[in-house]
Amino acid sequence: MNLCDEQAVLDAHYMARALELAAKGRFSTHPNPRVGCVIVCDGQVVGEGWHVRAGEPHAEVHALRAAGAKARGATAYVTLEPCSHHGRTPPCADALVDAGVARVVAAMQDPNPEVAGRGLQRLAQAGIATSSGVMEQQARALNQGFLKRMEHGLPFVRVKLAMSLDGRTAMASGESQWITGPAARSAVQRLRAQASVVLTGADTVLADNARLTVRAEELGLDAEQTALAMSRPPLRVLIDGRLRVPLDAPFFKAGPALVATCAAVEEQYANGPECLIVPGADGQVDLRRLLSELAGRGINEVLVEAGPRLAGAFAQQGLVDEYQIFVAGKFLGSSARPLLDWPLAQMSEAPQLKIIEMRAVGDDWRVIAIPLPAASV
Repeated sequence: MNLCDEQAVLDAHYMARALELAAKGRFSTHPNPRVGCVIVCDGQVVGEGWHVRAGEPHAEVHALRAAGAKARGATAYVTLEPCSHHGRTPPCADALVDAGVARVVAAMQDPNPEVAGRGLQRLAQAGIATSSGVMEQQARALNQGFLKRMEHGLPFVRVKLAMSLDGRTAMASGESQWITGPAARSAVQRLRAQASVVLTGADTVLADNARLTVRAEELGLDAEQTALAMSRPPLRVLIDGRLRVPLDAPFFKAGPALVATCAAVEEQYANGPECLIVPGADGQVDLRRLLSELAGRGINEVLVEAGPRLAGAFAQQGLVDEYQIFVAGKFLGSSARPLLDWPLAQMSEAPQLKIIEMRAVGDDWRVIAIPLPAASV
C-alpha cells in the first residue's frame, strides 16, 4: 500500500467515527444539520465533538475544546464543511484557524448559500490543507432533510405506513389498532422523534383520536438519547381543509400544533392552534405549497402518518422521498382498507420503487423504499 492509499484508509477511518458522532444529534439538531468532528494528532484522537442543538457550540468547537493545545498541527475530520458565517455562534472556520490545525478533511461541502465552499476557502487562505468528499454519500444520507431544504427549498418527506401481508391498513370499520407489534411501534416512535414535523390529516385524527406525540417509554433508547429526543418534540401538523376537527380533540390537547387549511379561520381558533391558510384546487390544501411553507420555517424532515387518501395524495403528486412500510404477518381480508388511495388503470402506470432495506423488526418486517424517477422505470 502506497502512502496515498494509506492516508485514504486513515481518512475514511476517522471520518467514520465523525459520522458516528454526528448521528448522536439525529433527534436534537433541528433545524441545523447533524455534524461530528474528530481531531487527530500523531495518529492519536485528541478531541471529539458533535453538534447537540441549534444555538449551542458546533461540533468543531466541542472537539477543539477537548483537544486543547494538542489541536495545533493536527488534522480535523468534520462531516460537513466548517461554517464561515456568523449565525447564533461564531464561524467554525475561524476557530480551526485560531487553534492552529494543519489540515481539515470534510466529508462534503455545505450547500447552505451562506457557506457553500467559503468555509474551506477561508481555511486554505490561512495556509491549512483542505480536502472534501471523504465518505460523502454517508454524510449526505445523515442530513437528507437539511440538504433537500437547502438545495430544493422543500423538506425531505418520509411516509410511514403499516399494513398486513395482503396490503391492508385497517378493517372496513376503521379499526386498526394494532396491526403491528411493540417493536415496530417503537421504531415509529423513533421516526417521530427524528422528524422536524409529524403530519397527518383530519380523517386519521377523527377516526383514531390520534395524538401523534413522541412517547419516551416507547423509544427504546438510552437515557441520554431519550432526553435529547424529548427535549425537541416535532411540530405536529394537521391538514384539515374544512376545519372538521373540534378543538377539544385529543390531538389539540396533546400540545402545540399547526393546522393547514383552505377554510376561513373561524373565530374560535383565535385562542386555539396556529392556522396556516394554504388554498388549493377543489378546496384541498396545496401539498407542495404547504411543504414549501414548512421549509421556509426551517423544517428539514416531514414524517407523514396519514390514511390512504392523504398518503395517496402525497404519492400521486410525487412528493414522497422515502416510504417506511411496516408489514405484519396477518391478513385483514378483501373488505379491509387499502394502503394508498391511488387508482391506476393499467400496469404501465404503476410507479416503480427501489427497495433499499428490508429487515425484521420484532415479529414484523420493515421495508424502506424510494420512488424511482420516471426515466428509471
